[in-house]
Amino acid sequence: MGATISSAAGENAISNALADVRARIAAAARKAGRDPASVTLIAVSKMHEARAIESALAAGQRHFGENRVQEAGAKWPALKTPNVRLHLIGPLQTNKAADAVSVFDVIHSVDRPKLAEKLAAEMAAQARRLPCFIQINTGREPQKAGVDPTEADACITACRAMNLDVAGLMCIPPVGEQAALHFAFLREIAKRNDLAQLSMGMSEDFETAILFGATHVRVGSAIFGARA
Repeated sequence: MGATISSAAGENAISNALADVRARIAAAARKAGRDPASVTLIAVSKMHEARAIESALAAGQRHFGENRVQEAGAKWPALKTPNVRLHLIGPLQTNKAADAVSVFDVIHSVDRPKLAEKLAAEMAAQARRLPCFIQINTGREPQKAGVDPTEADACITACRAMNLDVAGLMCIPPVGEQAALHFAFLREIAKRNDLAQLSMGMSEDFETAILFGATHVRVGSAIFGARA
């Protein structure tokens, strides 16, 4: 699959896939009575090579998502321009907080007060104020990162008290469960905490997420194909 992406045909495929995803986002937004411009498409470029990202950039894509700080730090300095925004969508260790603040523009995976405190300190030190999403473990899965829903309100309050820019909430529904139930659950937590932004929905369910208020959808395989 990686070799295919590097070919001219692969580059055209990425452009065509982006056009298709954008059209589907617009249709879902209109179905929900929303402005399509209210939904930000994050192209998840983790584990994809620079050539694939360059094809997406050429097709006008400006928001990208990466899972790992180290991978993004190695890959993006040669690709990033001032109008490109890089989103951290994977788990973040506290010892990587400084690098994350310097490399990324938005962080979607704040999942504990200790990390929030470290991020707030690093942002102050680097004079950067990054919007952050608090990740909620809506399925209460022990193997998955995220704040337990019963602790969500307290965590949001604590993060705000640290002067962290809490933009919204993020979730990843459990595999095999109805994503709509988790999207609705996240929306309710956000609503009662006066948070307008929701990072939810991936390649297989982003249209459903938009119906439930997603403002950011994280789409990888539907744009870039399967990862190597």
